[in-house]
Formats: sequence, C-alpha cells, structure tokens
Amino acid sequence: MKTALITGVTGQDGSYLADFLLEKGYRVVGMVRRTSTINFDRIKHIQDRIEIVQGDLLDQVSLIRILQEYRPDEVYNLAAQSFVPTSFSQPVLTGEFTALGVTRLLDAIRIVDPAIRFYQASSSEMFGKVREVPQNESTPFYPRSPYGVAKVYGHWITVNYRESYHIFACSGILFNHESPRRGLEFVTHKITNGVARIKLGLDQELRLGNLEARRDWGYAPDYVRAMWLMLQQDTPDDYVIATGETHSVREFVEEAFGYVGLDWREYVVEDPRFYRPAEVDLLVGDASKARQVLGWEPSVSFQELVRLMVDADLEAWRRRLRQEAALNESH
Repeated sequence: MKTALITGVTGQDGSYLADFLLEKGYRVVGMVRRTSTINFDRIKHIQDRIEIVQGDLLDQVSLIRILQEYRPDEVYNLAAQSFVPTSFSQPVLTGEFTALGVTRLLDAIRIVDPAIRFYQASSSEMFGKVREVPQNESTPFYPRSPYGVAKVYGHWITVNYRESYHIFACSGILFNHESPRRGLEFVTHKITNGVARIKLGLDQELRLGNLEARRDWGYAPDYVRAMWLMLQQDTPDDYVIATGETHSVREFVEEAFGYVGLDWREYVVEDPRFYRPAEVDLLVGDASKARQVLGWEPSVSFQELVRLMVDADLEAWRRRLRQEAALNESH
C-alpha cells in the first residue's frame, strides 16, 4: 500500500484527491494547520478513512517531523493562500505560504528522503498578462497578482530542486477548475449559489466584478486525476492541465441563470468594488502534452460543469429551507 501526504486536504482539490487516492488503495495522510476552527466539511464523508496530522508550511520542523513519521511515497502540495483578491491585501503572508512554503516542503523532502515523489500545484495565474494564446508549458510567465508571483516562485523552486537534487518533482500548471466544493468566495460558486438563492426567492440581485474576464474552466475531479498521473511517470516533468476552451464570466452567468429559466440581466449588477487592481483578461490552456504523455482528457463540458454546480446549490438551499421549516414546526 502506497502512502500519500496531501497538504491542503480540506480544500476543494485536496478533498477530491483524497477521494481519488482512497479508491486507488492508498493510505492517505492529510495535513491541516492548527487553528481554532478547522473546516472539515469537504472531507467529512471520508474523515474516518484518512489520517489527519497537524503541520504548517510556515514551520519546516513540523514538515520534517511529518515526513519522518509517515514516510510517504508521494507528497501533493496543494496548500496555499489561493484566493487572488486576498493576495493583494495580504501579499507578504501569501508569499510565505504560496512561495516559501514550497521551499520548506521540498527541503524537508531533501533532508528526510529524496526518493519521495513531489507534486506542486502551480497555476494558470502565473501566465497573467499572457504573452501568447493558448498558453503551454513554454509560455513565459507574467503574473498580475501577488498570488501569481508567489506561484511562479513555487514553480521555479520545484524545477530547481528537481535539477539540483534529482528529486522526482512535478509542477501541474492547472487552469481554473471548479466544483460544488469550490469556496463561496470564488466567482463561479458565487454565481451558482446566487442563482440558487434568487430562484428560491431568497435574494433579488447578484453583484459581480468584471464580466468580460475569460477563463478556461474545468471540473476539479478531472484535474486531481492529472496530478496523480504526473507522479506515475518514469521521469518528472511539468504539465499544463486545461480544457482548451475559454468562456467569459458573462457566459458563465448566462448559462447558470438560463438553466433555471431566469434572465440574468434582471438580477446581475456589475460592481467596481469587485474589480482586481490588475486584471487577468484571458486564460486558455494547451494541454496537448498532458494528452500525449499522460493520456489525460477532461470528461466534463463547460455546460455540464455549470449545471452540476447550480443543481448542487439548489439542493443545498432546499435542504436548508426544509430543516428550518421543520425546526419552526417543532417550536
């Protein structure tokens, strides 16, 4: 039985990766930060099947201790300060987690066991103000946020440790990937949650930022499969993971509202408060290398993705309303 350590196991990608690895027969160790309130919602269905350990990307000693105790075959570094707007208000902390945290973990692997296979969650935000369309593994980076800058550091330090210490270290340059487990602060889930609330009469409007920003949106479970595939190869390398399609925030809004029979123009307000200081206008990935080398393909279309997220939010709000009604009746 292989052992995998996942940092950021309580996040969207960490929870889906844990699901995937359990199905593959792995022993899964999930690292969480010590806080007064740890949110286990995304992994509560598998919490009794994975081992939770406390550690911190800001504290290298804790990382060394975890590697010595659990001796993982594979480490997936998914932990980061990953919300782009927050990186503008907390740029130094974003750098500590998202950039230097990668170095601490790689160096812990170098010290404890350089044979451990390492996956780094790189990001399409590294491309930022894109130099070419579509973007592939050799496209120059031009990040437009402290988060993107930190991810560039994390990406190149992974390459550096691979070349300097011969660690099997891979970076997955993942384009946007969504699911019902996406945080509500992200625009996709903000939209589908807003659509569900408006459809059920709980809200009258939805305030959004730049509707013209274009992204390459895929389905998160497809993308964690790609992470695993990278670590099963004979040689380590970096891969762009993307659908190759681009859609605007406006198209996402149209699809979500149209799916429940509503005209989005009656409810959506474009609010400058939600604009970024420096916007990334167009991201679309070329995943041909991943297709050829890993045999990876996305399985869920843009329309299917939007609809399954809307369905999940409608069901969640209906369930909550039923529970509230039952509670009121009991009183």
